Amino acid sequence: MELLSRFRNLTVLLLVIFAQLVLLAYQVKSNQDVRLIRVWAVTAVTPLARIIEGARSNVARALNNYVFLRNLAGENRRLTAELGRLKLENQYLKSELATAERAQALSAFQAKSPSRTIAARVIGAGAGAGSKVVFVDRGSASGVMKGMAVINPDGILGKVIAAYPTAAQVLLITDPTFAAGVVSEKHRVRGTVKGQGHAACRVDYIPAEDKVEAGELFYTSGDDRVFPRGLPVGTVTAVRSGNPFQQISLNPTGLRGGLEEVLIVLEAVHLELPESRATSADIHLLAPPPAGETVKAQSPPLGGAATEADRLRERYKAIGEAQGHKFGEGLPGSKPPDFNLDPAQAKPEPAGEKPAAPPPQAGSTKPGPQL
Repeated sequence: MELLSRFRNLTVLLLVIFAQLVLLAYQVKSNQDVRLIRVWAVTAVTPLARIIEGARSNVARALNNYVFLRNLAGENRRLTAELGRLKLENQYLKSELATAERAQALSAFQAKSPSRTIAARVIGAGAGAGSKVVFVDRGSASGVMKGMAVINPDGILGKVIAAYPTAAQVLLITDPTFAAGVVSEKHRVRGTVKGQGHAACRVDYIPAEDKVEAGELFYTSGDDRVFPRGLPVGTVTAVRSGNPFQQISLNPTGLRGGLEEVLIVLEAVHLELPESRATSADIHLLAPPPAGETVKAQSPPLGGAATEADRLRERYKAIGEAQGHKFGEGLPGSKPPDFNLDPAQAKPEPAGEKPAAPPPQAGSTKPGPQL
């Protein structure tokens, strides 16, 4: 206040000048028909307004990003949980579909099989580390007895070794104590399939001279009185020679689809062994001969013999006939035909010539002809 009191006149002068400038700015317009006071005011306020607007937009953007990210994190958690639920549902539906397909296959096989069977589900496995024993949910109350065969549409699986009222214990084909009679598909070679404690089996007691090929299928022979004849057992994966028996590895066909549902054979009916499968190579076969017509086989002519042996036989026969020799009728010691001659040059022997006498036998006392 002291400063204003001391420079009162100067202060009043400055205020008057400022007021005049404001009045002039209010009255005077720029080239764009805008009052100067407005131009000055806008020019003075614009930097501050720009700063304030930038701060406001940055704060608003940060708040929006925070809210958006927070919502996005919640949406991500929700979608993750939904994806997990859908995966579990998809896996469950796949399992149910596979179960329905297996059940349908079992039903179709039961309808076609002449043996009377009952379906069962595997409910547990043996307690041992190398155990090849499983439990099924059918027992003596359903007619299951010890020694019955356990199969599926792909082949044999094992046999019942214990029957309880509501469950049964099944010894699998891969167990080392398992054995069953088998016969090969192509050559009908008989042997015994045995488990080895792992996925593959072996076929014993097939002599080294019998023919077994890799890829050949073995069927049950019915000799063990457990499995009916004609059920698939496995495919040969390797054949190694041995003495006195061959070493044959077998891949069980019944275990290819796993162990879920099985069939227990209550009343077995033997089946006929299927015929050998035809090879994939194309083979040309002639049409069968007309019915009721017979063709007599004729010896090929001398110039048209099929083989060298046939041509040689025909040549010797012609030479013998030209010399009047009858094969199979000459006496012991008679002169044989000269096979070095050509059939055209050969001449029959004179009618009065007698065959030479046979040489004397060892130990004979009868004198021979005089030389």
